[in-house]
Amino acid sequence: MTVASSEPTVRVRAPGKINLFLEVGPLQGDGYHQLATAFQAVSLYEDVVATASDDFTMSVAGSIDVSGVPVDETNLALRAARLLAAETGYSGGVHLDVFKEVPVAGGMGGGSADAAAALVACDTLWGTRLGSAELHRLAARLGADVPFALKGGTAIGTGRGDELSPALARGRFDWVLVVNEEGLSTPEVYAALDRHRDRHRVDISPARTLPEVDAGVLHALRAGDPAMLAEALRNDLQVAALGLRPDLAETLELGESSGALAGLVSGSGPTVAFLAASPEAAVELHDMLDASGRDVLLAHGPVKGARVIS
Repeated sequence: MTVASSEPTVRVRAPGKINLFLEVGPLQGDGYHQLATAFQAVSLYEDVVATASDDFTMSVAGSIDVSGVPVDETNLALRAARLLAAETGYSGGVHLDVFKEVPVAGGMGGGSADAAAALVACDTLWGTRLGSAELHRLAARLGADVPFALKGGTAIGTGRGDELSPALARGRFDWVLVVNEEGLSTPEVYAALDRHRDRHRVDISPARTLPEVDAGVLHALRAGDPAMLAEALRNDLQVAALGLRPDLAETLELGESSGALAGLVSGSGPTVAFLAASPEAAVELHDMLDASGRDVLLAHGPVKGARVIS
Protein backbone atom coordinates (compact mmCIF):
# COMPACT_ATOMS: atom_id res chain seq x y z
CA MET A 1 0.00 0.00 0.00
CA THR A 2 1.26 3.50 -0.82
CA VAL A 3 0.81 6.70 1.14
CA ALA A 4 -1.46 9.30 -0.46
CA SER A 5 -0.23 12.80 -1.25
CA SER A 6 -0.93 15.49 1.34
CA GLU A 7 -2.59 17.56 -1.42
CA PRO A 8 -6.40 17.31 -1.07
CA THR A 9 -7.02 17.52 -4.84
CA VAL A 10 -5.05 17.20 -8.07
CA ARG A 11 -6.11 18.75 -11.38
CA VAL A 12 -4.84 17.29 -14.64
CA ARG A 13 -5.48 18.54 -18.17
CA ALA A 14 -5.30 16.28 -21.24
CA PRO A 15 -5.90 17.16 -24.91
CA GLY A 16 -8.15 15.85 -27.62
CA LYS A 17 -6.60 14.68 -30.88
CA ILE A 18 -6.94 14.69 -34.62
CA ASN A 19 -5.82 11.78 -36.79
CA LEU A 20 -3.92 13.51 -39.58
CA PHE A 21 -3.49 10.18 -41.31
CA LEU A 22 -5.17 6.85 -40.62
CA GLU A 23 -4.59 3.70 -42.64
CA VAL A 24 -6.58 0.68 -41.47
CA GLY A 25 -5.46 -2.88 -42.15
CA PRO A 26 -7.83 -5.80 -42.80
CA LEU A 27 -10.01 -7.28 -40.06
CA GLN A 28 -8.02 -9.82 -38.07
CA GLY A 29 -9.11 -13.02 -36.40
CA ASP A 30 -9.20 -11.34 -32.99
CA GLY A 31 -11.72 -8.78 -34.27
CA TYR A 32 -9.22 -5.90 -34.38
CA HIS A 33 -7.39 -4.06 -37.16
CA GLN A 34 -3.75 -3.09 -37.50
CA LEU A 35 -3.41 0.68 -37.81
CA ALA A 36 -0.90 3.27 -38.90
CA THR A 37 -1.82 6.76 -37.80
CA ALA A 38 -0.35 10.21 -37.27
CA PHE A 39 -1.82 11.81 -34.15
CA GLN A 40 -1.78 15.50 -33.34
CA ALA A 41 -2.90 16.75 -29.92
CA VAL A 42 -5.00 19.90 -30.21
CA SER A 43 -6.12 22.68 -27.90
CA LEU A 44 -9.45 21.25 -26.82
CA TYR A 45 -8.98 19.91 -23.32
CA GLU A 46 -10.47 17.61 -20.73
CA ASP A 47 -9.85 18.61 -17.09
CA VAL A 48 -10.00 15.96 -14.39
CA VAL A 49 -9.88 16.88 -10.69
CA ALA A 50 -9.11 13.96 -8.37
CA THR A 51 -10.11 14.14 -4.70
CA ALA A 52 -9.30 11.46 -2.13
CA SER A 53 -12.30 9.31 -1.22
CA ASP A 54 -13.17 5.94 0.27
CA ASP A 55 -14.97 4.86 -2.91
CA PHE A 56 -14.72 5.38 -6.69
CA THR A 57 -17.19 8.01 -7.92
CA MET A 58 -17.32 10.73 -10.53
CA SER A 59 -19.28 13.66 -11.93
CA VAL A 60 -19.23 15.16 -15.43
CA ALA A 61 -19.82 18.70 -16.69
CA GLY A 62 -18.60 20.63 -19.69
CA SER A 63 -18.84 23.32 -22.32
CA ILE A 64 -20.46 20.69 -24.56
CA ASP A 65 -23.46 18.39 -24.19
CA VAL A 66 -22.41 15.69 -21.68
CA SER A 67 -25.84 14.13 -21.18
CA GLY A 68 -24.73 10.89 -22.84
CA VAL A 69 -21.55 10.46 -20.79
CA PRO A 70 -21.86 7.61 -18.24
CA VAL A 71 -20.75 8.17 -14.64
CA ASP A 72 -20.74 4.49 -13.67
CA GLU A 73 -18.16 1.72 -14.03
CA THR A 74 -18.34 1.89 -17.84
CA ASN A 75 -16.67 5.32 -17.83
CA LEU A 76 -13.07 5.05 -19.00
CA ALA A 77 -11.76 7.55 -16.44
CA LEU A 78 -13.24 5.59 -13.55
CA ARG A 79 -11.85 2.38 -15.03
CA ALA A 80 -8.43 4.03 -15.24
CA ALA A 81 -8.54 4.96 -11.54
CA ARG A 82 -9.58 1.46 -10.51
CA LEU A 83 -6.88 -0.10 -12.71
CA LEU A 84 -4.16 2.07 -11.14
CA ALA A 85 -5.36 1.20 -7.64
CA ALA A 86 -5.39 -2.52 -8.44
CA GLU A 87 -1.93 -2.43 -10.02
CA THR A 88 -0.32 -0.49 -7.17
CA GLY A 89 -2.16 -1.96 -4.20
CA TYR A 90 -3.70 1.35 -3.21
CA SER A 91 -6.58 0.62 -0.84
CA GLY A 92 -8.48 3.91 -0.97
CA GLY A 93 -10.64 5.45 -3.64
CA VAL A 94 -11.11 8.71 -5.50
CA HIS A 95 -13.80 11.10 -6.67
CA LEU A 96 -13.24 12.44 -10.19
CA ASP A 97 -14.75 15.70 -11.39
CA VAL A 98 -14.49 15.76 -15.18
CA PHE A 99 -14.94 18.93 -17.23
CA LYS A 100 -15.19 18.23 -20.97
CA GLU A 101 -14.40 20.39 -24.00
CA VAL A 102 -13.77 17.59 -26.52
CA PRO A 103 -16.91 16.53 -28.45
CA VAL A 104 -18.47 13.34 -27.07
CA ALA A 105 -18.28 10.34 -29.44
CA GLY A 106 -16.79 12.73 -31.98
CA GLY A 107 -13.66 10.87 -33.08
CA MET A 108 -11.34 13.18 -31.13
CA GLY A 109 -10.43 10.94 -28.20
CA GLY A 110 -12.22 12.79 -25.39
CA GLY A 111 -12.87 9.66 -23.35
CA SER A 112 -9.26 8.59 -23.85
CA ALA A 113 -8.08 11.99 -22.64
CA ASP A 114 -10.24 11.56 -19.52
CA ALA A 115 -8.61 8.20 -18.84
CA ALA A 116 -5.10 9.56 -19.34
CA ALA A 117 -5.84 12.50 -17.06
CA ALA A 118 -7.31 10.19 -14.41
CA LEU A 119 -4.17 8.02 -14.45
CA VAL A 120 -1.88 11.02 -13.94
CA ALA A 121 -4.17 12.64 -11.36
CA CYS A 122 -4.55 9.52 -9.24
CA ASP A 123 -0.85 8.64 -9.51
CA THR A 124 -0.05 12.12 -8.16
CA LEU A 125 -2.82 12.20 -5.53
CA TRP A 126 -2.04 8.74 -4.18
CA GLY A 127 1.72 9.10 -4.38
CA THR A 128 2.03 5.84 -6.31
CA ARG A 129 4.81 7.40 -8.43
CA LEU A 130 4.63 5.15 -11.45
CA GLY A 131 7.06 6.10 -14.19
CA SER A 132 5.98 7.10 -17.68
CA ALA A 133 6.62 3.61 -19.06
CA GLU A 134 4.31 1.99 -16.50
CA LEU A 135 1.62 4.62 -17.02
CA HIS A 136 1.86 3.99 -20.78
CA ARG A 137 1.44 0.25 -20.19
CA LEU A 138 -1.71 0.81 -18.14
CA ALA A 139 -2.99 3.34 -20.68
CA ALA A 140 -2.65 0.79 -23.49
CA ARG A 141 -4.82 -1.64 -21.52
CA LEU A 142 -7.59 0.96 -21.39
CA GLY A 143 -7.74 1.81 -25.10
CA ALA A 144 -5.67 2.49 -28.21
CA ASP A 145 -5.87 6.31 -27.95
CA VAL A 146 -5.11 6.60 -24.22
CA PRO A 147 -1.30 6.36 -24.52
CA PHE A 148 -1.26 9.25 -27.00
CA ALA A 149 -3.38 11.41 -24.69
CA LEU A 150 -0.66 10.85 -22.08
CA LYS A 151 2.09 11.80 -24.53
CA GLY A 152 0.54 14.61 -26.58
CA GLY A 153 2.40 16.53 -29.26
CA THR A 154 2.58 14.73 -32.59
CA ALA A 155 3.28 11.02 -32.85
CA ILE A 156 3.03 8.00 -35.11
CA GLY A 157 0.88 5.17 -33.81
CA THR A 158 1.11 1.58 -35.05
CA GLY A 159 -0.28 -1.76 -33.92
CA ARG A 160 -3.71 -0.79 -32.63
CA GLY A 161 -2.52 2.80 -32.46
CA ASP A 162 -0.97 2.40 -29.01
CA GLU A 163 2.62 1.74 -30.13
CA LEU A 164 3.92 5.29 -30.32
CA SER A 165 6.99 6.91 -31.79
CA PRO A 166 7.56 10.68 -31.74
CA ALA A 167 7.17 12.70 -34.93
CA LEU A 168 8.95 16.02 -35.32
CA ALA A 169 6.48 18.81 -36.02
CA ARG A 170 7.65 22.39 -36.43
CA GLY A 171 5.41 25.38 -36.04
CA ARG A 172 1.67 25.54 -35.48
CA PHE A 173 -1.23 23.99 -37.37
CA ASP A 174 -4.64 25.65 -37.17
CA TRP A 175 -7.88 23.69 -37.30
CA VAL A 176 -11.56 24.51 -37.60
CA LEU A 177 -13.78 21.75 -36.23
CA VAL A 178 -17.42 21.17 -37.07
CA VAL A 179 -19.00 19.08 -34.34
CA ASN A 180 -22.27 17.17 -34.21
CA GLU A 181 -24.60 16.44 -31.32
CA GLU A 182 -25.26 12.95 -32.70
CA GLY A 183 -22.09 10.91 -32.18
CA LEU A 184 -20.82 7.86 -34.03
CA SER A 185 -19.86 4.57 -32.41
CA THR A 186 -16.25 3.62 -33.21
CA PRO A 187 -17.02 -0.14 -33.45
CA GLU A 188 -19.91 0.61 -35.82
CA VAL A 189 -17.67 2.70 -38.07
CA TYR A 190 -15.03 -0.04 -38.26
CA ALA A 191 -17.74 -2.60 -39.02
CA ALA A 192 -19.08 -0.35 -41.79
CA LEU A 193 -15.58 -0.09 -43.27
CA ASP A 194 -15.27 -3.89 -43.31
CA ARG A 195 -18.62 -4.18 -45.08
CA HIS A 196 -17.62 -1.50 -47.61
CA ARG A 197 -14.38 -3.29 -48.40
CA ASP A 198 -16.17 -6.61 -48.78
CA ARG A 199 -18.80 -5.13 -51.13
CA HIS A 200 -16.18 -3.42 -53.28
CA ARG A 201 -13.37 -5.98 -53.11
CA VAL A 202 -13.38 -6.32 -56.92
CA ASP A 203 -13.00 -2.56 -57.41
CA ILE A 204 -10.54 -1.51 -54.71
CA SER A 205 -7.10 -2.76 -53.74
CA PRO A 206 -7.00 -4.97 -50.64
CA ALA A 207 -5.90 -3.28 -47.43
CA ARG A 208 -2.24 -3.73 -46.55
CA THR A 209 -1.65 -6.19 -43.74
CA LEU A 210 0.92 -3.85 -42.22
CA PRO A 211 -0.26 -0.25 -42.76
CA GLU A 212 2.25 2.61 -42.90
CA VAL A 213 2.02 6.36 -42.50
CA ASP A 214 2.74 8.11 -45.80
CA ALA A 215 6.14 9.81 -45.91
CA GLY A 216 4.46 12.98 -47.17
CA VAL A 217 2.84 13.45 -43.76
CA LEU A 218 6.19 13.29 -41.99
CA HIS A 219 7.81 15.69 -44.48
CA ALA A 220 4.97 18.21 -44.05
CA LEU A 221 5.15 18.05 -40.25
CA ARG A 222 8.92 18.52 -40.23
CA ALA A 223 8.57 21.46 -42.60
CA GLY A 224 5.75 23.00 -40.57
CA ASP A 225 3.91 23.49 -43.87
CA PRO A 226 0.08 23.41 -43.66
CA ALA A 227 -0.34 23.38 -47.46
CA MET A 228 1.96 20.38 -47.76
CA LEU A 229 0.16 18.59 -44.93
CA ALA A 230 -3.20 19.28 -46.58
CA GLU A 231 -2.07 17.24 -49.58
CA ALA A 232 -1.23 14.26 -47.36
CA LEU A 233 -4.28 14.09 -45.05
CA ARG A 234 -6.05 10.71 -45.20
CA ASN A 235 -8.55 8.74 -43.15
CA ASP A 236 -9.58 5.23 -44.22
CA LEU A 237 -12.57 5.43 -41.86
CA GLN A 238 -13.99 8.45 -43.68
CA VAL A 239 -15.80 6.42 -46.34
CA ALA A 240 -17.52 4.40 -43.61
CA ALA A 241 -18.43 7.49 -41.56
CA LEU A 242 -19.90 9.17 -44.65
CA GLY A 243 -21.90 6.04 -45.39
CA LEU A 244 -23.42 6.17 -41.92
CA ARG A 245 -23.79 9.96 -41.93
CA PRO A 246 -24.17 11.26 -45.52
CA ASP A 247 -24.74 14.79 -44.19
CA LEU A 248 -21.03 15.00 -43.35
CA ALA A 249 -20.19 15.10 -47.06
CA GLU A 250 -22.05 18.40 -47.40
CA THR A 251 -20.07 19.83 -44.48
CA LEU A 252 -16.79 18.72 -46.09
CA GLU A 253 -17.73 20.33 -49.39
CA LEU A 254 -18.79 23.59 -47.70
CA GLY A 255 -15.58 23.92 -45.70
CA GLU A 256 -13.30 23.13 -48.62
CA SER A 257 -15.14 25.62 -50.82
CA SER A 258 -14.95 28.28 -48.10
CA GLY A 259 -11.19 28.50 -47.82
CA ALA A 260 -9.98 25.39 -45.99
CA LEU A 261 -6.76 23.88 -47.30
CA ALA A 262 -8.36 20.45 -46.82
CA GLY A 263 -10.90 18.69 -44.65
CA LEU A 264 -11.38 15.20 -43.29
CA VAL A 265 -13.49 13.29 -40.83
CA SER A 266 -11.59 13.09 -37.55
CA GLY A 267 -10.97 9.49 -36.52
CA SER A 268 -14.26 7.59 -36.49
CA GLY A 269 -16.22 10.86 -36.74
CA PRO A 270 -18.56 12.60 -36.86
CA THR A 271 -16.38 15.66 -36.13
CA VAL A 272 -15.07 17.17 -39.38
CA ALA A 273 -11.65 18.85 -39.16
CA PHE A 274 -10.54 21.55 -41.58
CA LEU A 275 -6.90 22.59 -41.86
CA ALA A 276 -6.40 26.34 -42.32
CA ALA A 277 -3.42 28.20 -43.73
CA SER A 278 -2.99 30.47 -40.68
CA PRO A 279 -4.69 31.53 -37.43
CA GLU A 280 -6.36 34.41 -39.32
CA ALA A 281 -7.61 32.07 -42.05
CA ALA A 282 -8.97 29.74 -39.38
CA VAL A 283 -10.98 32.56 -37.76
CA GLU A 284 -12.40 33.57 -41.14
CA LEU A 285 -13.40 29.98 -41.95
CA HIS A 286 -14.86 29.53 -38.46
CA ASP A 287 -17.08 32.58 -38.94
CA MET A 288 -18.29 31.44 -42.36
CA LEU A 289 -19.20 27.95 -41.11
CA ASP A 290 -20.78 29.39 -37.98
CA ALA A 291 -22.95 31.62 -40.16
CA SER A 292 -24.18 28.49 -41.96
CA GLY A 293 -25.68 27.28 -38.69
CA ARG A 294 -23.06 24.67 -37.85
CA ASP A 295 -21.51 24.11 -34.42
CA VAL A 296 -17.90 25.21 -34.92
CA LEU A 297 -14.77 25.24 -32.76
CA LEU A 298 -11.25 26.61 -33.22
CA ALA A 299 -8.19 24.62 -32.19
CA HIS A 300 -4.49 24.45 -32.89
CA GLY A 301 -1.74 21.90 -32.44
CA PRO A 302 0.47 20.36 -31.44
CA VAL A 303 -0.02 20.79 -27.68
CA LYS A 304 1.27 18.91 -24.63
CA GLY A 305 -0.19 15.68 -23.29
CA ALA A 306 -1.73 14.99 -19.88
CA ARG A 307 -0.13 17.17 -17.19
CA VAL A 308 -0.80 18.43 -13.69
CA ILE A 309 -1.94 22.08 -13.59
CA SER A 310 -2.43 24.45 -10.70
